Amino acid sequence: MASVSTYLNFDGQTEAAFEHYQTVFRAEPVGPVVRVGDIPESEGEPRTPAQARRIAHMALAITGGHVLRGTDVPEIRPGSQMGAMLEPDDDVEAARLFEALAAGGQVVVPLEHQFWGAYFGELVDRFGIRWFVNVDHPPR
Repeated sequence: MASVSTYLNFDGQTEAAFEHYQTVFRAEPVGPVVRVGDIPESEGEPRTPAQARRIAHMALAITGGHVLRGTDVPEIRPGSQMGAMLEPDDDVEAARLFEALAAGGQVVVPLEHQFWGAYFGELVDRFGIRWFVNVDHPPR
């Protein structure tokens, strides 16, 4: 089923913030916590141990079934602390949404199949709003 969730970006505070939100909302985690160290390194971009401990992705099911997602990013800039994740039912609709929102904006992560199994992309639209488009695919 298609859904929309809120994505929060922090500079090293995601884990602490989500521990707080888990208490506030009496929320349950959604899926595993993924750390930067769990992600394959890009060639020529080694990580420090501190970078590897940062949160790449975590999520909580909060009020009304809404999912609050979070990540640590290297640098928070005005307008970059919050975004919306669109989770359409299929890759075709994901591509349509991604293309339409990216028009006049900036693609941050191209929409493509990712190592974790999802069809995922990230962009900032022409109004400065960050969007994540994601279609989860079961492991093969």
